Amino acid sequence: MSALIIPPTLFALLLAPPVPPAGERQTLEQVVVTASRTERPIDSQAESLSTVSLDTLESASAIHPSQVLSTIPGVAIHRGNGQESLIAVRSPVLTGAGSCGAFAITQDGVPVRGTGFCNVNQLFDTNFEQAGRIEVLRGPGSVLYGSDAQHGVINVLSAAPVNGSESSISVEGGANSYRRIALNHSSGNDEGGLRIGFSGARDGGYKDDSGFDQQKLQLRSDGNWQGWDYQTLINASNLNQETAGYVSGKDAYKDPDRKRENPNPEAFRDSQSARAQVRLEKNLGNGKLLQITPYARHTDMRFLMHFLPGTPLEENGQSGVGVQTALHHGDSESVRWISGIDLEYTDGWLQQSQEQGFSSFPAGKHYDYSVSALVVAAFSQVERPLGESLRGTLGARGEHLRYDYDNRMIGGDTTDSGELCINGFTGAIGCRYSRPDDRQDSFSNLSLNASLVQSFSDRTTATLRLAHGFRAPQATELYRLQNGQLVADLDSEAIDSLEISLKHSSDDFRYSLTGFYMAKSDVVFQSSDRLNLSGGESRHFGVEYEWQWLLADNWQLGAAGTLARHQYTNDVSEPGSGVIETDGNDIDTAPRALHSVNLSWQPAQSAQVGLQWQYTGGYYTDIENAHRYDGHSLVHLRARQTLSAYASIGLRIENLMNVDYAERADYSSLGGGDRYFIGEPRSVYADLQLRF
Repeated sequence: MSALIIPPTLFALLLAPPVPPAGERQTLEQVVVTASRTERPIDSQAESLSTVSLDTLESASAIHPSQVLSTIPGVAIHRGNGQESLIAVRSPVLTGAGSCGAFAITQDGVPVRGTGFCNVNQLFDTNFEQAGRIEVLRGPGSVLYGSDAQHGVINVLSAAPVNGSESSISVEGGANSYRRIALNHSSGNDEGGLRIGFSGARDGGYKDDSGFDQQKLQLRSDGNWQGWDYQTLINASNLNQETAGYVSGKDAYKDPDRKRENPNPEAFRDSQSARAQVRLEKNLGNGKLLQITPYARHTDMRFLMHFLPGTPLEENGQSGVGVQTALHHGDSESVRWISGIDLEYTDGWLQQSQEQGFSSFPAGKHYDYSVSALVVAAFSQVERPLGESLRGTLGARGEHLRYDYDNRMIGGDTTDSGELCINGFTGAIGCRYSRPDDRQDSFSNLSLNASLVQSFSDRTTATLRLAHGFRAPQATELYRLQNGQLVADLDSEAIDSLEISLKHSSDDFRYSLTGFYMAKSDVVFQSSDRLNLSGGESRHFGVEYEWQWLLADNWQLGAAGTLARHQYTNDVSEPGSGVIETDGNDIDTAPRALHSVNLSWQPAQSAQVGLQWQYTGGYYTDIENAHRYDGHSLVHLRARQTLSAYASIGLRIENLMNVDYAERADYSSLGGGDRYFIGEPRSVYADLQLRF
């Protein structure tokens, strides 16, 4: 492989034109929008914010979002099979019906799914493949975010139209018969413009009987109408995936004969989504800016639940509309206000059924219900100078969420025809799945933010931030019940956060260092009796770092990482176990260390080579801390050579050192024991890009 790949690459680099003069060097200054809905320098804000730049996105040419988000401190994305994922943002890698509610996944500031209707895999709804950049807010969101932003926000931002005209086509191929084509066109002027992009990918799958086809379309139009600046964004996506399941057995990921094993060749996932949003901005004079963003979205999903007895089929969907508003007043030299009202209505539904029944898992329908959700929220935040170099911020958000649940089947824990189930092993009466009668549930919550930003110079700042956040129960936690539970009396989860940071930015060096402590209460969990309960408690503390250094005109070195603990602070249980003394234990799937080092070399103006080292520390895979995955280190190589003003070629080698590792390790006390999503071996990808 080295003989085939490296010499042509070096030969291309030698033919490249010289490096540009020092005056044309890039700088490390960063501007973000996620915490305020307006562009502001990252170092002037108290929130912990990081970005994945357009350069990084283009060089990585990611197949899965985990491949680019690994460069963000405190973030771990565990890749399931295909486009599936589980997320950690300043948290353990969370699982379960409501775990996705801890993170706001947004496209240009608008959540991709309705409040209360998240999905653990919802990152595949975003168009990260053709994004302009990705911003990540770690810790409880600002007052702009309510429920579903408990641990952080991942905001995928579209690329703006160009000033002029540009079209491009990219074709790519690689391991496991992977193929992708991307088409883009953009045109515009100082008044605005249009950008349209399409991406279509087909992956043959590393595992037996796996793979996916995925298509995404994005349209963005910027301009001015009747004194209003507007940004219109339309997204559509389709995923058809043949899903591979966990491979069970201690250290199975090290066994070459089992790496391609797929114990669930029948599993699949089909998902479609469509979203439209228009951001309207009007300058009202006297330092006032009004923003109004109406939006609409729709999703449909159908997949085989290969991880449950009887492999039932789930079908779900949601349609919703909403509007975000914000009135900004003031500037950086005086008092700044931002206030607004957010409204959202979502109509969701879910069905679950299976063909063959046994014991307490009957054939036929298990669930068939619809839920409508109304969200009304108001927020306000003031930022003012407290001295020559000190600024303070105080903000609050009140949010009310009301669910209206309609059970379209017989209530209780019977079959869909009203017959009783008898457990063939224990003799207990009752089916596994329980259906509450029609009901309404409401949750009212208040989040608070307070911060200080001390400027030591125009390049160095220190910040202190206090935040109180929340997460209302998800619809599935309330109405998708088991083992005879007919009412889930759940409270909203609460989180209290303290963080302190030091930030510095200059033309050739930038760093941030953050220490944090967070405590959660009323955490929703499933007990050993499979009842959805509130009352869990946990704490999360650690240090995050991030730095970039322009070593020379053609060398750049960067690193990001976290050293953290995520612990239970009371005793809990889980299906398959009794109450366990977990107080002080690590939460399962909570690596104590995550690190990433990136070296970029530009030997010539038309060539770039990047090397990434990615480290995931060991973690426990069960709540008793009796089983453990040792972690892994991976190295990835990326290179791009410009051939002319119109063409470039790229080369990527993932897992360069061919390490045996698990994308995710897990332990099931109900059967299977240690189990893994096995990581892929060394994989080579190449692409050709043409620009006109």
